[in-house]
Amino acid sequence: MTMITRQKKESGFVETVRVIFHALVIALVIRTFLFQPFNIPSGSMKATLLVGDYLFVSKYSYGYSRFSIPFSPHLFSGRVLAGKPERGDVVVFKLPKDESTDYIKRVIGLPGDRIQMIDGLLHINGQPVKRERLADWISEEPDARRVRIKRWRETLPNGKSYESLDLVDNGFYDNTPVYQVPAGHYFMMGDNRDNSTDSRVLSAVGYVPDDNLVGRAEIIFFSIEEGRHAWEIWTWPWTVRWNRLFTLVR
Repeated sequence: MTMITRQKKESGFVETVRVIFHALVIALVIRTFLFQPFNIPSGSMKATLLVGDYLFVSKYSYGYSRFSIPFSPHLFSGRVLAGKPERGDVVVFKLPKDESTDYIKRVIGLPGDRIQMIDGLLHINGQPVKRERLADWISEEPDARRVRIKRWRETLPNGKSYESLDLVDNGFYDNTPVYQVPAGHYFMMGDNRDNSTDSRVLSAVGYVPDDNLVGRAEIIFFSIEEGRHAWEIWTWPWTVRWNRLFTLVR
């Protein structure tokens, strides 16, 4: 092997390493400051989000806390360039009881709000939210069963509307005490009301501190049937939910 050939190979290897390094740095910057991908592992946000949805969460929407950085190092406290979530936003946050776990729910209560469920109807500051009955939602179960579930359109005081599901009448958290949201905290609920462990369960989730917010769910970039794996490319023609790709999260 001549000296020139060896130098060319070494130069090519160094260039490859440099390109990979730059790509990793760019990916880290995007993940830390702009967008982070998440996938939905449970049905607590049906019918807004389905098991098998993959979505991008904007990190910049609410500013940055230590949870914006990979591995959540204790470099600082509070939020930098802080922004406030609006009632009705779908938010990824770190579980207060286990800060290594990501949850995704909808912001229902803001600091100072009083939240209560009465006979399955959401009340905010003593007033029932507007609720309209829609056609039943048909749940496609992994075992091929089709289950009909009551569906409602709720409209929050700020005009934000979304669909919620009601699996059973008189569910365990259909009637609750009044929750007083502390300063600097938020009250989160899943849209699948009878199948969601959320702020109504104080021992498991409770009120979510502002610092624990990771970002706002923005867009579904991929979706595959429950029980399937995204890496099974050969099944995509019939397992990908094509109608959900690149839809906004509302």
